[in-house]
Amino acid sequence: MGFGDFDTLCSQVPSYTWCNLFYSQVFKHDRSLLTGVSANPATAPVGVNPECGILKVQANGSLGNIANIIACSLSVFLIVALIVFTGRRKAAVGRSELRLFLIVYLVTLPFQILTNGSVIQQGSTPLVVFTAIHAGLVATLFWTLLANAIVATQIVEDGTLSSLIPLSIISLFFFVATTYISLDVAFLFNTTFGPSNPPQSLSSIPLFVLTSIWPGAAALIYFGIMLYVVLGVLNEVRPVWYYVISAILFVLSQLDYFLLNNVICRSSSTKVDGSFIATILETAAVAMLYYAWRGITEEEWDMNDYAS
Repeated sequence: MGFGDFDTLCSQVPSYTWCNLFYSQVFKHDRSLLTGVSANPATAPVGVNPECGILKVQANGSLGNIANIIACSLSVFLIVALIVFTGRRKAAVGRSELRLFLIVYLVTLPFQILTNGSVIQQGSTPLVVFTAIHAGLVATLFWTLLANAIVATQIVEDGTLSSLIPLSIISLFFFVATTYISLDVAFLFNTTFGPSNPPQSLSSIPLFVLTSIWPGAAALIYFGIMLYVVLGVLNEVRPVWYYVISAILFVLSQLDYFLLNNVICRSSSTKVDGSFIATILETAAVAMLYYAWRGITEEEWDMNDYAS
């Protein structure tokens, strides 16, 4: 597997979302490469010639990726609650920025249902469009995460135009750039980001960087900055444990997705895969970030500070 190649991921990692883009590319330009369960787009699972995959809903009685659909649906309620709780902390530093991060994560959940729930036919334009938007949201999500760490350093004042305007502009850049690259991978508007060479490599370095390298790098930088702020600046210890737990949950979600996903798929006879566990762990990681943030911020302004 070369840098930027998705062929191994699309064959060995069930429900790997970005494979929808390559399935469309292969389906439109070289269908002979699609074999096994991928040969028939009406029933094909997420992936390109996957070793194990959940068939499209209603295909041979398949319920689609029902476990992850349920996990995403339940996560929506939790994240909505966290958004409400965040809004109530009027004096908390970074309230607007954290709320934006939570909102973006919330929006990714229904897109996850659409893109790896095996509910839309492979190779179809709607699935490609939803997947491209999903990729744009993921890249944007990790920028908003990193932006929260930058705001925590108080380099710029939180909740002001000097914070929100750059945050919004860069968020829009990540979303538009990643969405366009994703669409180009699937539809090959031009030869800038495709086609894969050789075709079976399913290669796209820009897509790989934006959906794999960038999220990991942003998360690592975020945790480094927050540990510095909490320990070095605020001299607090308890919130650190929430950040550590969040980091552990995030790492476990990735290990589950890339190492146990196929095992769970096989052991369940393609009824479920490990994506639902990854979703639960990721949502729990986000919840821990909220509790860490709550631990280092004030809920209300101290009116004594304004007393004459």
